[in-house]
This record gives sequence, C-alpha cells and structure tokens, in this order.
Amino acid sequence: MDEKTLLKLNFKTLKMKAPFIPKAALVLGSGLGGIIGEENIISQLDYSELDSFPLSTVEGHRGRFIFADLAGVPIVAMQGRVHIYEGYGSAEVVRGVRLMLMLGASALILTNAAGGIDKAFSPGDIMLITDHISSFVPSPLIGENISSLGTRFPDMSRVYSSKLSEIALACARRLNIELKSGVYLQTTGPNYETPAEIRMYSALGASAVGMSTAVEAMAAAHMGVSVLGLSLITNPAAGISSVPLNHEEVQLVAKEAGDTLSALVKEIIAEVGKND
Repeated sequence: MDEKTLLKLNFKTLKMKAPFIPKAALVLGSGLGGIIGEENIISQLDYSELDSFPLSTVEGHRGRFIFADLAGVPIVAMQGRVHIYEGYGSAEVVRGVRLMLMLGASALILTNAAGGIDKAFSPGDIMLITDHISSFVPSPLIGENISSLGTRFPDMSRVYSSKLSEIALACARRLNIELKSGVYLQTTGPNYETPAEIRMYSALGASAVGMSTAVEAMAAAHMGVSVLGLSLITNPAAGISSVPLNHEEVQLVAKEAGDTLSALVKEIIAEVGKND
C-alpha cells in the first residue's frame, strides 16, 4: 500500500478517536513521555491499532497517540516516536507527525534527548533548536509527492518558527529557566557517534546531536505548519567527555530534568492557545 493510501486510511481511524480539533501537536522524546499526565488524557490510540503503522521498540517510548487538555489547550501528542534505526524508512518515521497535523493542528512541538556538542552545554540544559542539519539521513519527502500535503520542492530556509521561538524564550524567562539555543544535527543511529564524527559535526556548526526530529520538522515544513524544537541535553557528545555513552544515562537525565521541561512545554502550550 502506498504512503498516500496509508495516510488516508489511518487518518480515518485516528480522527474517530479525536474529541476535538487540536490546537497543537507534540512529539515526546526519550524519557519525556510523562509531560502529559494521565489525568489530562481524554482519549488515546495505540500505534498497533493502525494499519501498517511503525511501532516503537525503544524503552522510554510508550507508543500511542493521546488527545489531552494541557494548560486548557486541546492537543494531540505522540507519546513515543519511532526512529530510522529501528528499521523504518524516513517516510514511515514521519507518518505519525503527518497524521497529527492532518487533524488540524497549527503548531508542532518536537522534543528530544540529545548529546551536547557545544562545550558550554551541561546535562540537564534545554536547547531551543534554531536550525538543523539533516544531510546524514534520507529525506522523508523522497518518492512521489503527496500534493495534498505540500509542494514538490518545499523551502527549508525557515523550518523553525521565529514566532514560536519567541514564545518559548519568553516562557523560559517567566519560569526562570535558562534556555540555550543552537543547531541540531540528526544521525540515523543506533550507535552513538565517534569523537572524529563529533569534531566534524562541530565544524559544520552543530550544537547538539541526536537520532530524530529533523525529518519530522521537514515533514511539518512541507505541510506549512509552524515548528518548535526543544532538545534536552542529556550527556556530552563523544569525545567531549571521557565517560562512555549509554542509553540508561539518557533516560536518567531525561527523568531528572523532566519536571523543568514539562513546565516549559505547558507554559508554551498555554501561550500557543492564546494565539491564532
């Protein structure tokens, strides 16, 4: 079944679970699924209930769509994303994002856990993504263009919304959170990077590195939707520190800093709800 047909089929199923038209869509990264409490959830749909939908296989990624009231704003979220390293193609990885935006969400907030390349970053810092480098992963737009979503050759000069970035910075100031900023680079994973690769990424202008997000942002930009990206820095990238990297460390730091990121996301959502 082609991508256009799968989207149409799964959209019907997801829409039946939607109790409202969401104002915003969220993708919750490694260890960050608790941003939305169970008490806020109105309805949900497991990825397994959709046709040919990629399933999350990574610990810390629950694998469901949730519809919730967050800060008084109707939102839809992916609690657990899927990744290229799980064996999926880029188009499969962004299928969930496309479905959420097809429901009518006008803003997409992407969160992830990332390794800090910028030596000024420390574990627990939150980085506002100002731009990304995705040259190391296949574009999710390869193949037949779905014209109902966007143009064949979409502009990517401003993937991340300046308006949403301003809202995020203002919210961080109100909450007394130091919000860093920088360029995010996506790799395919699942292996962490070598020190030589990190030196190359640094030379290219990357501030943080991870295994998601850029392709999702590209899919949203293709659809003309405003994007905000937030990276939780969970560890120094390879070669920055002498400590070996491991996924348990990522989850631990994400859990410890989860309250701070949760508070920031909720504040941002509340502001998005006030703006059309």
